[in-house]
Amino acid sequence: MSLSLPKPIASYFAADTYDGAAIAGCFTIDAVVIDENRTHTGRDAIAAWKSEASKKYDYVAAPISIHDHDDRFIVTARLTGNFPGSPVDLRYAFTLSDDAIARLEIVL
Repeated sequence: MSLSLPKPIASYFAADTYDGAAIAGCFTIDAVVIDENRTHTGRDAIAAWKSEASKKYDYVAAPISIHDHDDRFIVTARLTGNFPGSPVDLRYAFTLSDDAIARLEIVL
């Protein structure tokens, strides 16, 4: 079964297999990412966040469900890789602005 993801979200998961710059390009200039209780604001910080995560772990994120809730899209993705507890299902709460991601919160 293939999920129908909004374009910015589909672009995010496609870019997740590349580098920080590819991920940062999916976001608005002043976007915010919250992951592991840390906040990353702006494309440069988002690129650094992704690059740091990629240095620590090799993983693949496969979206398995999507629901819209108020102004957010909640995507559940199964992460499989060389990190403790693999595999794990994470929830990604995306807030979109036009054709980009304005905010992303990642939680268990």
